[in-house]
Amino acid sequence: MSVKIDPETFGFLLTDLARLIRVDLDQRILDEGIGVTPGEARVLLHAARAGEVRQNVLADRMGLEAMTLSTYVDRLEERGLVQRLPDPSDRRAKLVRLTPAASDALDAIMRATAAVRQRAREGLNDQEWAVLKELLRKVRLNFSSATDEEQS
Repeated sequence: MSVKIDPETFGFLLTDLARLIRVDLDQRILDEGIGVTPGEARVLLHAARAGEVRQNVLADRMGLEAMTLSTYVDRLEERGLVQRLPDPSDRRAKLVRLTPAASDALDAIMRATAAVRQRAREGLNDQEWAVLKELLRKVRLNFSSATDEEQS
């Protein structure tokens, strides 16, 4: 059977780009020497983006299994970068909150993300970059409800 696959379809392009960005960002985070793994850095970024958030919601937003996120949060909590708090509206749930000690780590992570963004922008002018971001937002909206988008 001879099936011809176009490697330049939207799905392949997006998957390849996400993988390449992740590899580059992971290396830059390691190079920053901040003492967190790339996975832990992603948790810090998502927690900073979300603010105080339920642990299970954070796992969903990151596309992680609850136990995987829990392991990351355990390690970040041991380093004093996050804290878990009881959710006042559900005693079984835990909220994740960044601590002031997370600021230095987040600064280093933001330097790494800025470098990745700069690499991604190479060859694009400001208008092209703005159009690309707007188009990606529209595509993202096609896959999420308005409520999801407002929370992100």
